[in-house]
Amino acid sequence: MKLNLDNLQNTLAWGTYRMPHYDIAAMREKTKAAPTWLHFGAGNIFRAFAAVLSQRLLTAGLTDTGLICCESFDEEIIDRCYDAFDNLSVAVTLYSDGRIKKEVVASVAEALKLSSDYDRVAEIFSAPSLQMVSFTITEKAYPLRDNHKELFPDVAADMKNGPAKAVSLIGRITALCLTRMHACGAPIALVSMDNCQNNSLRLRWSILEMAYAWKSAGLIDDAELAYLSEQVAFPLTMIDKITPHPDARIAETLAADGLEHMKPSVTAKGTVCAGFVNTEQPQYLLIEDQFPNGHPPLEQLGVIFTRRDIVEKTAQMKACTCLNPNDTTLAVYGCLLGYKKISDEMRDPDLVNLITRMSELEAMPMVRDPGVLDPLEYLHEALSVRYPNPFMPDTPQRIATDTSQKLAIRFGETLQGYYDSTLPKYRVCKLKYLPLALAGWLRYLLGVDDNGEPFELSPDPNLEMLKKQLAGITLGAEKVTEVQLYPILSSKPIFGVNLYEVGVADKVSDYFREMIAGPGAVRMVLHKYCAD
Repeated sequence: MKLNLDNLQNTLAWGTYRMPHYDIAAMREKTKAAPTWLHFGAGNIFRAFAAVLSQRLLTAGLTDTGLICCESFDEEIIDRCYDAFDNLSVAVTLYSDGRIKKEVVASVAEALKLSSDYDRVAEIFSAPSLQMVSFTITEKAYPLRDNHKELFPDVAADMKNGPAKAVSLIGRITALCLTRMHACGAPIALVSMDNCQNNSLRLRWSILEMAYAWKSAGLIDDAELAYLSEQVAFPLTMIDKITPHPDARIAETLAADGLEHMKPSVTAKGTVCAGFVNTEQPQYLLIEDQFPNGHPPLEQLGVIFTRRDIVEKTAQMKACTCLNPNDTTLAVYGCLLGYKKISDEMRDPDLVNLITRMSELEAMPMVRDPGVLDPLEYLHEALSVRYPNPFMPDTPQRIATDTSQKLAIRFGETLQGYYDSTLPKYRVCKLKYLPLALAGWLRYLLGVDDNGEPFELSPDPNLEMLKKQLAGITLGAEKVTEVQLYPILSSKPIFGVNLYEVGVADKVSDYFREMIAGPGAVRMVLHKYCAD
């Protein structure tokens, strides 16, 4: 049986699958005529979260329009995951007790490629009915400059050539907003749903920088600049739902149900994709209530619309205390100790003690309680339900990607909080587990596991620079000089703080030296400081 519109008519063949209970053809026709929700980034988190939310609205009769997705980076996804299945997908929810829930999702009315379907995207932007444009394009898509503060070539070209010839994503989004201004003049909300701090503000900063460059060059006028700065809203969000690559074991389960062509494949750009997505059951989405043209009634589904400061506190709670620091710690130590699944690490007492004590004893005192979610409950759900879930095929190697760009928010905010505190019990010198997590990342950068065997480091834009700085440091090295470690440990772009200035660099260095004593030293250090 193939996943397509024709086969949806045979409801008995789908057995226990949850099916769409609305007129798909009518939904697509109404969405095309009067779109309300456009999304950029057609990957797994979109299909597992936003598309399912849209399906819930349709099933409940809260809306009669679905959503439209547009891919701007890896457009091969549209061919493999959308066109091949009539824009349908299977969302597989993996529960920690072993249950699997399978649902056919049909809420995607159109799936577009920005390169070849730009005119259609411009038509959608021009519709007065459009309420929001959301994004899951990863945090790397928002900056206009590289690590040397130089404009990317396509961005520089856009600033010179203007909106009519824009080629970068930010340039095109800015141009599309101007298309909307001239077509209908209605306001719009651009909503980043990427897992990064200040997500929608990053989008705003980039769009306005592009706009001001165009204005300075005489490529747009005062009215156009005013529209971009005053009529385009950028609501902050906090999103949380672990959605790893499609797992081959889930594909086998679906094949056993009779579904064809579910085997995951890899695009030329390295995206793992399939006709299904696998994800966990817990999910959170908070959105700043700033929608000048309205929004789909997502609050009916548990999405929290609230003030900006509450979204900021919740995002900080997640990123600095309850989830993301533990992600990074499990990722780097998992690579060092040869683990292939996060859930397997949760059977390692030393690692469990490390992340539990780090988060509960050291990070939690600096948390800002957002009120709408309880930090302790959120943390304990992660530790007891989410991470141990053996049916979530997430890997330390995937999570270790781009770690140098994540440390500042995940650890720097807490370290700064300790440094600024006047209370004796919160002195930085008393920290034990946060420095151990950072030392684990430094040890990870050597690319040699705890058995002394080399392993491949996950992609990171700063990797070559970091490896060069640590060149010559090997297992069993008798002496590691501060000259080698200082440029890294003092880097505010990496850690958010200078570790020497806040008083934690010496402890990180000491842990690191212990962990390079030889094979088995990582385990020895973990057991020394984290054993019961």
